[in-house]
Amino acid sequence: MELLTEITNYAQAIVDGKIVACVKHKQACQRWLTDISRQGTEGFQWYFNEEQANRFKTFAEKMKHRKGELAGKPKVLSDYELFVYCGNLYGWWDREGKVRRFRQSCQILARKNGKSQMQAVCALWEISIGVGEPSPEGFIAATKKSQCQYVFDEAVWLINNCGLSKYFTYKHSDRFQTKVITHIKSGGVFSRLSKDDRKSGDGSNPSYCCIDEYHAHPTSEYVDLMISGFGTRKNPLLNIITTAGFELSNPCYRVEYALVTKMLKPENHTNPAFERYFAIVCELDRNESTDTIVVDGREIPAGGLIDELGTETAILKSNPVTGYLEVVQKDIIEKTQQALQSKEKMKNLLTKHYNVWVQEVGVAGYMDMSKWAACAVSPEEFQKLIKEKAEGRVFVGLDLSTKIDLTSSCFTFVWKDANGNNCYAVKQHSFIPSEKFVERMETDKMPYNVWRDEGYLTVTDGAVVNYQQVVKYILDTVEENKWTDIQYVVDPWGATAISNTLMENGKTVIDLQQTIKHLSVPTKELREAVYAKRLFHENDPLLNWCMSNAVIRMDSQENLVCDKSKSINRIDPVDAMINSLSRAMLDDSTKDAWCGVMAL
Repeated sequence: MELLTEITNYAQAIVDGKIVACVKHKQACQRWLTDISRQGTEGFQWYFNEEQANRFKTFAEKMKHRKGELAGKPKVLSDYELFVYCGNLYGWWDREGKVRRFRQSCQILARKNGKSQMQAVCALWEISIGVGEPSPEGFIAATKKSQCQYVFDEAVWLINNCGLSKYFTYKHSDRFQTKVITHIKSGGVFSRLSKDDRKSGDGSNPSYCCIDEYHAHPTSEYVDLMISGFGTRKNPLLNIITTAGFELSNPCYRVEYALVTKMLKPENHTNPAFERYFAIVCELDRNESTDTIVVDGREIPAGGLIDELGTETAILKSNPVTGYLEVVQKDIIEKTQQALQSKEKMKNLLTKHYNVWVQEVGVAGYMDMSKWAACAVSPEEFQKLIKEKAEGRVFVGLDLSTKIDLTSSCFTFVWKDANGNNCYAVKQHSFIPSEKFVERMETDKMPYNVWRDEGYLTVTDGAVVNYQQVVKYILDTVEENKWTDIQYVVDPWGATAISNTLMENGKTVIDLQQTIKHLSVPTKELREAVYAKRLFHENDPLLNWCMSNAVIRMDSQENLVCDKSKSINRIDPVDAMINSLSRAMLDDSTKDAWCGVMAL
C-alpha cells in the first residue's frame, strides 16, 4: 500500500470514530484530510512528497527498540508515528521538494509513547543528510540535565546498537565543552542544553531543536532562542514534546496549549498563520458545555472528564502508540486503582498517563485555570456581547502602583441572563514605566514586549507610572468605542490625583477600601461567575498569567481576598477586575436583558 493511502486511511478512520481518539486527535487528522484535498489548489503551495516521507520511514525503521517488551526488536512505525512523522513533519514539501512545510511542531501525549526515541531518530536524521542543511546543528533542550539525557542517551544508544557507528561519532567537543554526537560526512552536531549545565545556546546556529517536557519550563527562553536562531536556515525544525503538567502559569499551558487548541479547531485549518506549525494532542475529553451531561449513565458536570479512568477508551485516547499493549493497559489500570485512594498519586496519574492538565494550587490558590480558560471567547464574540448584551455600559476598575507593580485598569460590562443572574465581560489594560520595562522582563521572565505589541500593555514615560497617560488611555478608549462609563472604582490610597482628574472630566468615582470586608463579596462573585461560565474574556495572555498567580487570604468568617503579599508574581489586573466587579455586580439597570450564553 502506498504511504499516502495508508496515512489517509488512518486519518479517516480516526475522524470516523473507527479508531478511538480524543477530539483534538480527530481535529489533527481532519486537518490532514483537508490539506490533502487542497493540494494543487490556489493559495496552497505544499504537496505530499512520498519519496521524502519514505526516506525518513526507511531510516527510522533501521532502528531497534531499547526498552520494554519490544527491546532488541526492529522498530516498526505505528500508525500514529506514520501520521505524525512521515505524513506531516517529513511528508509536506514545496513542489520541488526543497523546502519543507512544517518548521515547528508540538506533540502533547502521555508518557511511554516513544516520544524520546522518535526525537532521537529525528535528531540523527536532521544532523545527517536528511533535509540537506549545510553544517546542521541540533539540540535537545530541557530544564534539567537529567531530562536532556533521555533523548540524547537514546540517540547514543541507537548509534551503538543499530549499525550507525560508522556514520556518527560521540566524543568531546571543545566548542560545546561537552560530548556531542557528530555526523562524519556532513559535520552536523547534536548537543544538549539545560539550566543545570548553565548552557543557554547563545551563539549557536540551530537547524533542529527538541524542547523536552515543555510543561516544566518556567519560561519560553529556549523556544524563543531557537526560533530566533533559525533565521539563516532554509529548513529548520523545532519539535516540542511534552506530557500535560500542573504548572498552568508556565508557557506550555498558558501559551502553547492555548495556541494549538485554537489551531486544531476546524475553522482554523486553512488559516495562513498556522500553515507551518503542526500540532497534535492526545488527552481525555472534557464536557465543554455549561450544563451537566449524561454519558453511559454517568453525570458529567461542566468541565468534568467525560472518559472514565481505567477504561480502555481512556487509555487509548491518551496513549495512541502503546495503549494497545496488554502490559501497558494493565499497568495504567493498576496505577488508576491506587490513585483513586491517593490525591497525590491521582495528580501524577492524570498528567503522566492520561495527559490531563491539573492545576496544582495550595489552599490559598484562587482560580481553577481550566475553568478560566473555558470562559475565553473570540474578539468578535466579545465585541458582540459588549454591544448587544451590555449595550456598551461599562464599570472601570483601577489598581494603581508607582514603580514595582503594574498599574491596571479593567473594563467590566454586565447584563442579566434568562434566570436573572449577572453575566460579565471583562477587558484589562495595564501600564508600566519605561525605566522599569526591561527590568521587569528580566525579573518576571515574561514577554512584556510581546504583550505591549499586542495591545495589552502600555509603556509610560519615566521612572514611575504616568497617571496622566493612564487617564487619557481610559477616557480615549471609552470615547472611541462609544461606551457609557457608569462608575470608576479606585483604591483611595494614593489615588487623589487620578480621582480628581476623572471627576474634572465629569466621571463618577467610587472609593473602595482594600479590606477583606469590602473585597470578599466581589472576589467570591468573580470566581463563582467563572465557574458558572457567566464571565467572558478575550484570552488576554497578560490577564491569564496574572489570574494564574492569584492566591487568597481567608479570615475566620470565610471572607476572602486576593493577597498580593502571598502572590509570587503580578496580580494587578485581577485586583482591578475585582474593583470594577464590586460595582458592576450591584447594577440593576439591565435586569431585562438576556445574555444567551448557550449561543456562544
